[in-house]
Amino acid sequence: MRKCFESDLEHLEETAAKIAPLLPENGVVFLRGDLAAGKTTLVKALAKAKGCADEVTSPTFSIQQIYDGGVAHYDLYQCPNEKFVEMGLLESLEAPGWHLIEWGDEALENFLKAHGFETAVVTIVPTFSGRRYEVTTDA
Repeated sequence: MRKCFESDLEHLEETAAKIAPLLPENGVVFLRGDLAAGKTTLVKALAKAKGCADEVTSPTFSIQQIYDGGVAHYDLYQCPNEKFVEMGLLESLEAPGWHLIEWGDEALENFLKAHGFETAVVTIVPTFSGRRYEVTTDA
């Protein structure tokens, strides 16, 4: 299934509330887009839509942040798939909740699907007035 939403920053929380029900309840969500496309900003809005009260920050240097409400956030920009596995982060994806991954590639997505993980992809594309969010799920 594929759905698209357009939003400016002012209405992002409303858009995230529409995206949230499309995501697997316990699964991995790949966030794709160019540098500064708004991946972490979307994670903040999605976490809020899921009821997370924690302050969401970018895990660029820590690679992983875990928040209340079943939200985990990963930034793999400087973490190749082999390092992700070596660090034991693959096992953390088995925990209930959303696992929102920035910069996860198709190889990791295919690997996780082959091992039974539910996945979704949100591709963020800048537009003249904001962003387009293309949500692709297996359902």
